[in-house]
Amino acid sequence: MADQDISAALRALRAAARRSTVARRFDDDAEQSLLQSIVNATATLFEAEAASIALFEPDPDQLVFRVAAGAQGAGAIGMSVPPTRGIVGYVFSTGQPLALSDVGSDPRFDRATAERTGYVPRSIAAVPLVAGEQTVGVLQVLDKRDSATFSLRDMELLAVFAGQAAAAIRAARVQRDTTRLMRAVLTRLSDGEVSDDQLEQLVSTATTELDDDQESPFWQVVDRVAQLRSMGEQELTLVAAILEVVASHSAGARRGR
Repeated sequence: MADQDISAALRALRAAARRSTVARRFDDDAEQSLLQSIVNATATLFEAEAASIALFEPDPDQLVFRVAAGAQGAGAIGMSVPPTRGIVGYVFSTGQPLALSDVGSDPRFDRATAERTGYVPRSIAAVPLVAGEQTVGVLQVLDKRDSATFSLRDMELLAVFAGQAAAAIRAARVQRDTTRLMRAVLTRLSDGEVSDDQLEQLVSTATTELDDDQESPFWQVVDRVAQLRSMGEQELTLVAAILEVVASHSAGARRGR
């Protein structure tokens, strides 16, 4: 890449990084925790046997149950189904909410998948998770304990929870999309000649230069954490041991003041 191309790329990277500062705080763990809190609240509010969120994942296309709550919810976590199968697939593919008081009599119900979770529900309410113009998943509730049916008010409340979940997912994916944005910028500037190593170096340089306060180098820490994700288990174990020593030393120093 020519010097002027690198300079332009760095300016673009810095601009993209500034716009993603807030979104970067929604890492995978934060997204998972927030989604878990949403299904926990959903199961509690509806006094339901279970509540779950399934998110769409491509390559191959599938709906993956990321979080679940309730006495009968645990068996669904980690399971995946095609995005057109069952009630969850119907709601995802059509973008339409659905409430059934007798799922066993509905031909869309996927009994085999339900049996794999260890719990076959009697009733289901499900709503799509819509982020912008795109359906990204489904929130569903199984078996209210105090009623055999889901009312219109229930569906309205469920839609509110779905909106919160979709907002969390959208924020997290903005952060992940930043890398694709950066790659697209660099590809255009370099006619596709930039390598993965060069991309990593450019991102590292750009984020480090965002640190206005050298006493508190936030972006340098972010850069190092990003690099840790490519390490193997042994290297991560060593890093964890080193951090424990540093933390212990720091705590001791503070007590000695």
